[in-house]
Amino acid sequence: MREDFFLGIDIGSVSTNVVLIDKNGEVIESMYLRTQGKPIEVLQKALATLYEKYGDSLRIKGVGTTGSGRHLASLVVGADIVKNEITAHAKAAIFFVPDVRTIIEIGGQDSKIILIKDRIVIDFAMNTICAAGTGSFLDRQAERLNIPIEKFGETAIKSQNPVRIAGRCAVFAESDMIHKQQLGHRCEDILFGLCLALARNYLANLAKGKSLESPILFQGGVAANIAMKKAFEQLLGTQIIVPKYYNVMGAIGIALLAKERTKGLITKFRGFENINGCKFETKGFECHDCSNYCEVVGFYSNGSLVARWGDRCQKYSSNRNYHIENSKNL
Repeated sequence: MREDFFLGIDIGSVSTNVVLIDKNGEVIESMYLRTQGKPIEVLQKALATLYEKYGDSLRIKGVGTTGSGRHLASLVVGADIVKNEITAHAKAAIFFVPDVRTIIEIGGQDSKIILIKDRIVIDFAMNTICAAGTGSFLDRQAERLNIPIEKFGETAIKSQNPVRIAGRCAVFAESDMIHKQQLGHRCEDILFGLCLALARNYLANLAKGKSLESPILFQGGVAANIAMKKAFEQLLGTQIIVPKYYNVMGAIGIALLAKERTKGLITKFRGFENINGCKFETKGFECHDCSNYCEVVGFYSNGSLVARWGDRCQKYSSNRNYHIENSKNL
């Protein structure tokens, strides 16, 4: 028997997340995959895995995309709605914790804070410049200390005397950690000292001047690190909630928005077989027609140009308006 489902896709620089929800918003399937610099290929594999598992019983009635690769993903799947990460994360958080007031979101390459009141986003901030405090930085430090990233949190939480580490900059933090190692400090004290430093850095930069009200949700891949949760709780003096689907909340949020957009009626979804049977590719070039030197990207499906973007004057993109249509949804 075929059932109606809604698809949410969140493509970031580090991870590609795909979720399947039913008409009640219940998560039926969630996938957290490494993007590995190949967003189209990884997305196709994820959709092929879904189709292989559920086959024709899957009837997609709406699909949405979010994340830094949301426009690219929307062209691949035929998205009904495209939204930024702030909107998608807030939507999912409110769905699971209706009275949520603050969202701490830390992903692979960026971090965000979202403030909510009466189920409406009233303020937000993003840090996309400094690597300190992101998942990639923690990955790198765990690898340097020869500790599996999955063991980072449970090792750090054993600390009895965390060291003081300068977490304002990734370069300074790493230098400080090396110095503490050379002084003979215990590994768990260095790791939890790093967690505290990164939490202080987050609060000093993204939360500066903002009032962080409870309930506070901790989302994103870094929320898996129980020591980071403990560090935030210690600094804020309040309980932090890590939702069950902490690492795919953006994908859940955009799936819920897709459900609202299509109302289960007409969808633009291209279909699993069409997507998996297509060869998608991008080609870029630098335009020299003026001093802007725009880096123009073209998206091709089976060799045919579908869309172009990146040109400030829209000389190329105006010929194919897919990207412009998607931008209207932001």
